[in-house]
Amino acid sequence: MFFAAEGGATGLALFTLAPAVLAAPISACTTWLSMPLLQRYALARPNARSSHRIPTPQGGGIAVIAATLLVAGSLAGIPLPLIGSAVLIALVGLVDDIRPLPVWLRLLLQAAAVAAVVFTAPETLRIVPALPLAAERALILIAGIWFVNLVNFMDGLDLMTVAEVVPVTAALGLLGWFGDLSLPAALLATALCGAMLGFAPFNKPIAKVFLGDVGSLPIGLLLGWCLLELAWHGHAAAALLLPAYYLADSTITLFRRIARREQFWSAHRSHFYQRATDNGFTVRQVVGEVFALNLVLAMLAIVAVRAGSAAITAVSLLAGAIAVAFLLRRFSRPQAP
Repeated sequence: MFFAAEGGATGLALFTLAPAVLAAPISACTTWLSMPLLQRYALARPNARSSHRIPTPQGGGIAVIAATLLVAGSLAGIPLPLIGSAVLIALVGLVDDIRPLPVWLRLLLQAAAVAAVVFTAPETLRIVPALPLAAERALILIAGIWFVNLVNFMDGLDLMTVAEVVPVTAALGLLGWFGDLSLPAALLATALCGAMLGFAPFNKPIAKVFLGDVGSLPIGLLLGWCLLELAWHGHAAAALLLPAYYLADSTITLFRRIARREQFWSAHRSHFYQRATDNGFTVRQVVGEVFALNLVLAMLAIVAVRAGSAAITAVSLLAGAIAVAFLLRRFSRPQAP
């Protein structure tokens, strides 16, 4: 392999970094080329629950997913069920971007895609060996469906998903270089990181194009698989720390809406990051603070993995929870004049 020819850690680092370098220009060029078509067929018009003010094309995620799968698929042994499931979910998202699908159909197809990934994994891969395998896989299936959707729910501001995915995938790539994550997962993560960086210039405020469901849904699947691989390698705490902000914001918001007997599956503006813009934060402030928090969470996750200590892992989890709670509280309060 490439890193063997180069020799040692330097070759491995270059090999791990290569997907990002390759995916970024592919994503950028494909986004630019697809924009006229998206402008014509996939225009997102503002409504009372939107964060944008002018009609904006959506579907830029086509470029992100295409670049990620093309590069990662050519460099590493990405499981075929994962590739097929990502394509399926992307197609579901594409159709939904153009003509909304019934909720039950979307969930059914998402469940099928996640199940194809979860139940084809080797039985030796376990997170909690004390649980029966069937029970553990069922729980992972439910978590996977939720993770796919929460990335979609949280993709409601310009650059928001970039601010989430780039630090998480960069950390996963670094952990792959250290040998704490399988090489296929590390290469997929760095390819996704590069693809998101290539998309970022088109999505910065004020965005010229949105990811759309065609991007956010498969991004959730691919990122979720990378985090699952990290948990399967004995680093469940790090797998929770890395996406902790998205998990907390979306899950707390879901339970609050259920408690209020709202139609929790419908569009809304009650996420903490959405309330922040209503409370006087600018889009750039919200995204910047989420990005900074994710850098802190990435650092804590890497420390927890590399230290190999239960005490340090516990401290890292506590510090991450405090940091996330601080930002959620900050977003939920009006900005001082």
